[in-house]
Amino acid sequence: MIIDIRSREEYNKGHIEKAICIPFQELVLYPKKYLNKDNSYKLYCNSGKKSKRLVEYLKGLGYKATNIEGGYLEYLLRK
Repeated sequence: MIIDIRSREEYNKGHIEKAICIPFQELVLYPKKYLNKDNSYKLYCNSGKKSKRLVEYLKGLGYKATNIEGGYLEYLLRK
């Protein structure tokens, strides 16, 4: 599953195909509400920096998460 951690407004302006939007703050406060420790997740933000920090946090809680390096900006360059 691909998760866009940017705001819903940013997500609505454009996002990686098949990504769902769960804003950063919501994932930090309520990871159990959105994630299952049996699943793997790929996270991204605009540049990849914020999502990298969140991935490390989630890994510390026992979730399988990876960062999409370069975030949405890198995706747009490769598109």
